[in-house]
Amino acid sequence: MKEESYSFDWSDIGDINLGRPNLGEETKVSVYRMMQYSMRGVLAKEFGSERASKLIYDSGYIAGLNFCKTQLDTKLELNQFLAQLQKRVKEYKIGIVRVEKIELESLEMTLTVEEDLDCSGLNVTNERVCDYDEGFIAGILEFYTNLKFSVKEVDCWSSGGRVCRFKINVEE
Repeated sequence: MKEESYSFDWSDIGDINLGRPNLGEETKVSVYRMMQYSMRGVLAKEFGSERASKLIYDSGYIAGLNFCKTQLDTKLELNQFLAQLQKRVKEYKIGIVRVEKIELESLEMTLTVEEDLDCSGLNVTNERVCDYDEGFIAGILEFYTNLKFSVKEVDCWSSGGRVCRFKINVEE
């Protein structure tokens, strides 16, 4: 998927300080989840669960591309880049990213996200629901490396884990 095929750009977020002088940038996680899960439900009803998950992944992907392009320094070495990513994701209150494992030569990684915006605290349904996060991570890493990545969630709060764990590999 190419970023140009979609109309989202970081500037589409607008001037929040101008538009929300009293309420500012923050909102409750429940409001974010209300939007995400109602949208997921509509997409699943219209297109089926598998297609809904793919559309949500694709949305995360283009957001990740734009987040990396506008919020991260892509000139940093990988370890510094990942440290900056951890800091920025926490600043945006998306979650707390940890690098659990990394193979520098192959770029194979395992990342965890605690207090994940999408699912931490959900009821256990034995499903993994962080499709958006998978796409977001893939978009960030692709923009940084110019390589395609496979990002798969292997543990999720809603599947009984207490962190979201993502296995990451360069696609061949």
